[in-house]
Amino acid sequence: MKSTKKKVKKYLKKEHARNIGRMLFWFLTGAVLSFFLILNLSFFGYKHVYKDKVYPGVLINGINFGGKSQYEVEQFFRTQNKRIKNSNFIIGYQERVATVSASEIGLGYDEKLIASQAYSVGRAQDNFSNLNIMLQASLNGIYLPAAYNYSEEKLLKKIDPITKDLEKKPVEALFAFENGKVSAFRPSRNGQTLDKKNLLENIKSKTSTIVYSKKSENIYIPLKTRVIEPEITTDKVNNLGIKEMIGYGTSLFVHSIPERIHNVSLAASRMNGVLLPPGQTFSFNKTVGDISAFTGYQQAYVIQNGRTVLGDGGGVCQVSTTLFRAVLSAGLPILERTAHAYRVGYYEQDSPPGIDATVFSPNPDFVFKNDTGNYILIQSFTDLNNLRLTFILYGTKDQREVLMGKPVITRQTPAPAPIYQDDPNLPKGIEKQVDYAAAGANVYFTRTVKKGGKTIIDETFYSNYRAWPAVFLRGTKEG
Repeated sequence: MKSTKKKVKKYLKKEHARNIGRMLFWFLTGAVLSFFLILNLSFFGYKHVYKDKVYPGVLINGINFGGKSQYEVEQFFRTQNKRIKNSNFIIGYQERVATVSASEIGLGYDEKLIASQAYSVGRAQDNFSNLNIMLQASLNGIYLPAAYNYSEEKLLKKIDPITKDLEKKPVEALFAFENGKVSAFRPSRNGQTLDKKNLLENIKSKTSTIVYSKKSENIYIPLKTRVIEPEITTDKVNNLGIKEMIGYGTSLFVHSIPERIHNVSLAASRMNGVLLPPGQTFSFNKTVGDISAFTGYQQAYVIQNGRTVLGDGGGVCQVSTTLFRAVLSAGLPILERTAHAYRVGYYEQDSPPGIDATVFSPNPDFVFKNDTGNYILIQSFTDLNNLRLTFILYGTKDQREVLMGKPVITRQTPAPAPIYQDDPNLPKGIEKQVDYAAAGANVYFTRTVKKGGKTIIDETFYSNYRAWPAVFLRGTKEG
């Protein structure tokens, strides 16, 4: 009997536990179903409320656009674009400037894209993912960048006027040696091009300043260039040490008669391509050779025995004077130099007085020495359009520094009265001026050459010019 009672009690306890378990199960199941039902109702209700609007917590450039329609988002950025379009880029290269407005290159926000991106947040095909994004937006916010763009092509086209002559192709070196002279020489030269990468990076950086500013901006951007090196450089085409310019001299001979121009050009050509070995001296008279009609020179006006007369080679001193200036700038030792007897107008067209050198075979001569340790190449250039002669000396720079003092005039005397000389080759009654009045003057200038901090040349060049009258030829030829 006792055993039966125990069994009944045990059974009742188990049944009670089962009933509690069933009740708990259905309660929890109901709670979960209710939760998901409420969640779904809330989710779809939330979606319905914001059916045509951006979900709360969606920020663009830090501004919350939650509850705004796509149209309202578009309108906001359309208003921003009106401000942006009044901004300008001021792009400069040296003294040239191009002003490019934001509107000309299409700089601005992409309103439709921004509005579409904002509206798309939380509207994927996966509802679970959408729910997660909505919660994230509500709790922490979702930050979107505002898309803006501009046309690089339009930008480069707008600045073309200030960059069209900026592009320079590199020049390959040329060197040819023939019959003891350099017959063809061209030093290499670096080219340059617009550094587009730097420009576009600058533009990209500055566009953000314009876009995010609350007012219109004018922003200056300097253009930079990039060096283009030639494949064949000067030092690769010879082993003589001829690789760079070491000296430069120039002079004008405007108002020269045709015969004088011919002689200047011919004498300069005799200098062109001359190679001067290290340690050797250069003699102008020996290099130019015989100056006469037999060697191609024409008669031009020269000073002989105090008179202006026609003589072979008039104008050759233009060449020696110009070479003298190149040698001065190169810092080379000058062993012989003689100034003209009077001031010659040609040599003062682009230079102060006192920087000239006269020659006449056999003397006076113009002589200098190559003490550089490498060969020196002499190049002459005669510009017949502008009547300018130029000498360039090429070699290897050795750190010498040249300091030239300005010519100083210590005494001046006025020009004497004009001189008239009879000329049987001119028709009677015709007068022709062949020389111009020049005041007399004593002139000097200094030159100091330093190398490695030590002075290697310290000298003064003196020129004592006597006063010179204007000279007119007076025709005596009859009929």
